[in-house]
Amino acid sequence: MAHFVQMHDNSCGQVVVVNNEVLENKPFPESEPIGIAFCKSLYGADTEWLQTSYNGNFRGRYAGPGSIYNPELDEFDPIIEEEVTE
Repeated sequence: MAHFVQMHDNSCGQVVVVNNEVLENKPFPESEPIGIAFCKSLYGADTEWLQTSYNGNFRGRYAGPGSIYNPELDEFDPIIEEEVTE
């Protein structure tokens, strides 16, 4: 199974799981364009997707909702919540 995260600019949204058979059993990065096309067929051609690794084998770490994608490093970063001061 492979995981694809829906992107909104550089913010990560929902994550969907795509069966390896859909990806023709290809490894990352060959699987990514196939998975992106599949996700777009389900969620709309105007959606944006990136493949993420549940084990953190590529792109730094697993991307979940609220993570940020750093295109310069090609990595996902967690959101660092700002401290609220009163």
